[in-house]
Amino acid sequence: MQPTANGNEERANILNGKLDRRSFIRGLSGASLSWLFGSGVAKAGQNVKKHGKDEQGTRVAVVNTDDRKEGVAKAISLLDLNSEFSDSEVLIKPNFNTADPFPASTHNETLIKVVEELRNRGASSITLGERSGPPSTEDVLADKGIYELAEDLEFDLINFDKLPEEDLPVQRPSKSHWNEGFRVARPILEADRIVSTPCLKTHQFGGVFTMSLKLSVGIVPRVGYNYMRELHPSSTKMRKMIAEINQVYSPDLILMDGMEVFTDGGPSSGERKRANLIVAGTDRVAVDAVGIAILKTLGSNEEIMGTDAFQQEQIKRAVELGLGVDDPEKINLVGNKKAQSRINEIRANLS
Repeated sequence: MQPTANGNEERANILNGKLDRRSFIRGLSGASLSWLFGSGVAKAGQNVKKHGKDEQGTRVAVVNTDDRKEGVAKAISLLDLNSEFSDSEVLIKPNFNTADPFPASTHNETLIKVVEELRNRGASSITLGERSGPPSTEDVLADKGIYELAEDLEFDLINFDKLPEEDLPVQRPSKSHWNEGFRVARPILEADRIVSTPCLKTHQFGGVFTMSLKLSVGIVPRVGYNYMRELHPSSTKMRKMIAEINQVYSPDLILMDGMEVFTDGGPSSGERKRANLIVAGTDRVAVDAVGIAILKTLGSNEEIMGTDAFQQEQIKRAVELGLGVDDPEKINLVGNKKAQSRINEIRANLS
């Protein structure tokens, strides 16, 4: 994409102090995408990354901690990502479906620490992109204080609801239950690196659970399109369609906050249990399977307790599509010393 005159003017104004950062962040939308992600290479159709793997399988970090920020830093360090984010334009996809308090939405402290860790690893720019719903994305960002946080930490925001149609390209995966394909936010396709920050929780409206695979629903627009109506009538079909969205991109880091979890209900409210765990990985299937195993160790609803992780329809479909590890034995759990007994419990509940 070539930079637009409007985008260049906005960028020049903010650099010259003519436009305060808060006004700039609130107005950021499709007009300025050209200079935020102009050099990005489309990632559509890529599958699981090679990093985060070793001879023992796909690595998933599990950190047991009372300190959220310390746990985030330790979990990321255990993945040995090294220079993965150096000189990269990074897009963060949070869980901001609503502004309800964690674990309904990504905790602001988690977001702060993720931004800090990316900066420490040499990210050239950091942008948060999201589409909320049913509440408007603008209201959710405001209610959670994200505009102020973006100003303070100097990262950019893209409200996917405000993207013009040309920045919502249609994706038509060959293996899909979607009738005519689906549109997705262009930044997801063009960012150098993607970091997702799901919460660990159940989903009472047919999804069964909502973690890293389900997070991808937030890249598909609600405003002006009937995709959510198409997604929800059949629970069985819905879970497959959730997995199928994930074919169009692949995250470079998944940081799942499990300090508290919903073991029933969800996604915006539910039965809370304290877990004191931070989970990180690069494989959505592996991370979600570990999340299900954690729910089993805590005691959850019948749909979680009565079905093996790799038999859950979201995960089963994702495996069929080649989006992640295909066997619990291929998940290599690593963690801090305090997590070892928890890791043993998780491993026992993976199959």
